[in-house]
Amino acid sequence: MASFETSLDLRSPAETSALARTIGGDLKPGDVLLLEGEIGAGKTHFARSLIQSLLAMPEDVPSPTFTLVQTYEGSDCEIWHADLYRLSAPEEVIELGLTDAFDDSVCLVEWPDRLEDLAPAKALSLAFSMQPEQGRRTLRLSSINPRWAPLLKAISHD
Repeated sequence: MASFETSLDLRSPAETSALARTIGGDLKPGDVLLLEGEIGAGKTHFARSLIQSLLAMPEDVPSPTFTLVQTYEGSDCEIWHADLYRLSAPEEVIELGLTDAFDDSVCLVEWPDRLEDLAPAKALSLAFSMQPEQGRRTLRLSSINPRWAPLLKAISHD
């Protein structure tokens, strides 16, 4: 199966926010973004920027670390922001209703390793890594779904 991927350097929070807005503008109901990376790598900042770019009226976008899931009303569909760090079993994802949301909402999932086999194959994976000695973060975007190929090509040429 073909794989589509690109890597980018993010030199500031502003660059991360700009990329989030660009990706947000391409999202459709049923799109899932899997946000990987260690604590402090930029996952929540990216998710917050993307969600805010999709809201008709600005509102606070807190980290769902303790609530596990936050939902928002987007113009086309609900937006789900999940932080699965505290989950201990993939079955808990089903109880949250997240697997149902994968079908008709825009979903951003932090700590997607907790999904195990429940991670949708259609998803776009975003792997954030810190490069403190260079004062930047690196982001690798990848998917096996050809739906993401035009977006990855476009952002790799920006």
